[in-house]
Amino acid sequence: MAQVDRPLSPHIQVYRPQLTTMLSIGNRATGIALSIGTILLVYWLVAAASGPDAFERAQSFIGSWLGILLLLGWSFSLFWHLAGGIRHLVWDTGWGLDIETTYTTGWIAVGAAVVLTVIAWIAGFIIWAHT
Repeated sequence: MAQVDRPLSPHIQVYRPQLTTMLSIGNRATGIALSIGTILLVYWLVAAASGPDAFERAQSFIGSWLGILLLLGWSFSLFWHLAGGIRHLVWDTGWGLDIETTYTTGWIAVGAAVVLTVIAWIAGFIIWAHT
């Protein structure tokens, strides 16, 4: 009996990633980003407790383009992870497990993460401008 060479399932040439797949990967990635971003927060807090020179260096880094980019990613990760967590809590009640509702709530979670990030940054800039 000859062995047939068939691709493993799901093969990358056949399989199209679904929204649920991408949201799951995104939820894991944002969890990692939140963990790494927390290191930046701890650095800032330790610098604040260490004195004005250390705090000035931390503020300088956080105010740089790289620091702002990291803060933006961290805040987006926070809201993405929050929206995904709420979505999973709703699933725990047994609601929204059908395909159509899963896709709808997935897009709502993505939209909520973007909108909440924008709102948080606008609020931050308004507060910063008035100090």
